[in-house]
Amino acid sequence: MAKEPKQLDDLFHDGLKDIYFAEKKILVALPKMAKAAQTEELSAAFEKHERETEGQVQRLEQVFALIDETPRGKNCPAILGLIEEGKEIIADYKGSPALDAGLVSAAQSVEHYEISRYGTLIAWANELGLARAVPLLEATLEEEKATDEALSQLAETVINQEAEAA
Repeated sequence: MAKEPKQLDDLFHDGLKDIYFAEKKILVALPKMAKAAQTEELSAAFEKHERETEGQVQRLEQVFALIDETPRGKNCPAILGLIEEGKEIIADYKGSPALDAGLVSAAQSVEHYEISRYGTLIAWANELGLARAVPLLEATLEEEKATDEALSQLAETVINQEAEAA
């Protein structure tokens, strides 16, 4: 029997599983990044985003419920690679004045991945008529954008200067 061609709803579900996996991995990485950060401001930013990420996971679970699916992650090599880069920065720059600048860079790489993922999921949810899923995904997208902006501000006003001055 011929296999049915996959449709946009299949792609949406796969995308949800992908970002669910990513958010769960990020929840494991953020406390390590907060601990590694040398400035109190950066550590606090990672801790704040950890709390936000917990809420993002809950919103994703609500979206899964809206499409009558069990929340389940799907291996995401992209996020694993980005998290691995963060681990390398921690190992390679531990004790260095440039560590926090590297941590900001690694964190923003993750944020940019999430921003692109959530933007796509919102577009697909709109196309699929999943009106109740859209505000849940949009709330997370706005948090990711705000985190990215906060990291930029921190880098531009404190972190990069400290990395260069020492």
